[in-house]
Amino acid sequence: MTVPKIPLGEWIERGTDWLDASFGPLFDGIKSAIGGLVGFFEWVLLSGPAWLWMMLFAALAWWLGRWKFVAFTLLGLGLILNLGYWDPTMKTLAMVFTAALISMLLGVPIGIFCSRSNAVQNIVMPILDFMQTMPAFVYLIPAVTFFSLGVVPGVIASVIFAIPPTIRLTNLGIRQVPGDLMEAASAFGSTSLQKLVKLQLPLALPTILAGINQTIMLSLSMVVFASMIGAQGVGAVVYKAVTQVKIGEGFEAGLAIVILAILLDRLTQNILKKKRKV
Repeated sequence: MTVPKIPLGEWIERGTDWLDASFGPLFDGIKSAIGGLVGFFEWVLLSGPAWLWMMLFAALAWWLGRWKFVAFTLLGLGLILNLGYWDPTMKTLAMVFTAALISMLLGVPIGIFCSRSNAVQNIVMPILDFMQTMPAFVYLIPAVTFFSLGVVPGVIASVIFAIPPTIRLTNLGIRQVPGDLMEAASAFGSTSLQKLVKLQLPLALPTILAGINQTIMLSLSMVVFASMIGAQGVGAVVYKAVTQVKIGEGFEAGLAIVILAILLDRLTQNILKKKRKV
């Protein structure tokens, strides 16, 4: 006896077509907003000379870390500039900033809702498991369908792929706040909002920042995938080198991504260390 195949793919395609036809104006508005945000970050990062941004990143590294971090920042960014990948790197950074910002604006409130309701947590967590285990390539298909080619579907795919750690660790951080502190706050007449803003979020901030750090790293890991659908930046250089078998060019562009990843990781980790000391 042959069991008929469940037409899951057809159902998904029909659902996608219905969403595209029914919410086209909404998707156009989202595309304009995200495209404008990416364009703003690109304008900021490319408006000044490269040496100025190198000094600003070095000053931030000095404030957060030690002289070794400052030396790595200057040498790493100087190497990117010398290899000729400054502009693509800044475009990649603009896309990462946009994806991370959207992930934080959406992920932290969702994590708060999960922490306040076990029912919401039980619904959201399997969805996050699905988002993290589904191959990243799959996200690009509906993103292109709804937002066409370019940087916007790349950002959308990056958000879907990178937002789970922010939600998970926000939920975890708030749930780990000691119960006796919550009882003491209630005894002093604090409202739910006051306990959240003045007690739970400050105590959970290191855990939330750890989630944001992972989100930034995952967003950066999507830059090569996003280049397949028209997103510019260092990922486009890597993809071009792969398709044309240019080993040297691919290694140079890959090195620029590695330097950027280490820089962003160390910056966010040092921010986390400062918060823990405070």
